[in-house]
Amino acid sequence: MDQLITIKSIEDILPEYRNTPIGLLLEFQNLNRLFTSYSEAQLLVGMCMDNRKHLHIPENFAYIIRSGGANLRYSEFKVSYAISVGKIKHIALIAHNNCGMVNLHARKNEFIQGLVSSAGWTAEKAEEHFTNFAPLFEIGNEIDFVVAEAKRLRLKYPKIIVAPLHYQVETNRISIVKE
Repeated sequence: MDQLITIKSIEDILPEYRNTPIGLLLEFQNLNRLFTSYSEAQLLVGMCMDNRKHLHIPENFAYIIRSGGANLRYSEFKVSYAISVGKIKHIALIAHNNCGMVNLHARKNEFIQGLVSSAGWTAEKAEEHFTNFAPLFEIGNEIDFVVAEAKRLRLKYPKIIVAPLHYQVETNRISIVKE
């Protein structure tokens, strides 16, 4: 994981993120910065739907879109809303280790059996569902994906600062991903 910049002090935050909402997110999460009050969101956070992740941020600090693998491809209207109506100028994309959207094919049988036993689907319907949608949501390597997704969003929204970040589930710490 030499592509990750560990944040143990303010000086570890890259200059382009320091004194921005992205830097504040890192300070709140990793450095226990004292909360201040916010009446409006300061940034948009795109992060995985995984239940093991929890952000330590003040109320009203961020819009948060949770989607498998922090994949915002199918949430672009929500991203556009946060930018246009919410006046957001910063996006923090947070991937994490041990993500279920990595190597989805290896979980195909578990996926199908889960829909059969828990949702009452037929095996055929569940397999068709997996086959149709898994390629859309497979992210490959989480580090490579979050960097590619940040680049894609920068092209779509050129005035917005987009930071690829990585959440370590075991420590609840966020690192910056070097590009």
